Amino acid sequence: MNTAAPTVSVIMPAYNGAAWIQATIDSVLAQDFADWELVIVDDCSTDDTRELLATLADPRITVLHADVNGGPVVARNIGFAAARGRYIAGLDQDDLCKPGRFTAQVAHLDTNPGTMLVATAAELLEEGRLTPWPGDRPLTPATIDWLLLTQNPLVWSTVMFRAEAARLLDPFERPQVRYAEDFDLYHRLGRFGQIARLDEAHLLYRCHPGGASKRFAEMMAASAARVLTERYLPVFGEGEALANAELVVRYFMARDPVPDLETLGRLSHILAALHADHVARTPLTPRERIEVDGEHARLWWLVARPALRQGAVTLRQAMAVLPESVHLPANDPDRLISPLIGRVRAIGRGLGVAL
Repeated sequence: MNTAAPTVSVIMPAYNGAAWIQATIDSVLAQDFADWELVIVDDCSTDDTRELLATLADPRITVLHADVNGGPVVARNIGFAAARGRYIAGLDQDDLCKPGRFTAQVAHLDTNPGTMLVATAAELLEEGRLTPWPGDRPLTPATIDWLLLTQNPLVWSTVMFRAEAARLLDPFERPQVRYAEDFDLYHRLGRFGQIARLDEAHLLYRCHPGGASKRFAEMMAASAARVLTERYLPVFGEGEALANAELVVRYFMARDPVPDLETLGRLSHILAALHADHVARTPLTPRERIEVDGEHARLWWLVARPALRQGAVTLRQAMAVLPESVHLPANDPDRLISPLIGRVRAIGRGLGVAL
């Protein structure tokens, strides 16, 4: 191993990843920024992962072996403890970095000392096909700060953050919020400075049946609710914080369709209260306030639109619970089309016809 500390430490947990991990490692080796180390923690794999890792010869790569299978949070904590870099990059064993990723993120952190973490956009890679990330759009630090109150707008394998800030956390990642540990980390690092994102895609996110996001959705939802409950306590108090967090996770994060007017009303109240608290305590430029207000309206429509299209609520009912702080575009044709679709579906259900 080189004795000089690198600029970037990449931490990668590995578990039964023999089918994917070599390509992921190759994507790190192909970076045009060469001052990095890769710390791989094998979490007691039972396939050929351990044997594959034993063949790696690049001196910038360190392979550690966990004593027991503890899951990705424990493995990342082991890797973080061994990391020597000024910046830490997250990377899962099945995702692929584009060659310019490290160059772009190091440049951003070097020139923006108030930024604690910078992520990038990503593309989806499934069965050899590349597709844009659904709903992706430019994200500023002000937008990210607001969105973190209701969802996770960042992809873990794209993030790079300052090691000095992360070392103030104890532990680095919290095992009690397993499968939402990245979401939790963003909230905890955000206390020290800005979170930013580069809007160019610097990562290919591989979709396959073995992904944790598909296998552990229920545990992920419970952990995300726990993270949000901690953020919601000052806004809603102990009596409502958990229940409101669970509603937000179900309808804003998991995107379950809103079933009735009562639920839409509760979600509208939660969103309005979060918005009022956020703009009151966050210094925003006029431009940033426009961005946050726009995302506020987009989030409300995100849950109202499916309810309208399913006929769960009428347009008049939805407008009755529309928060005063939400301003929808007056000329959006979707505001007319969605209620009509819902009305047709409601009639169809009354006639016993599936639409």
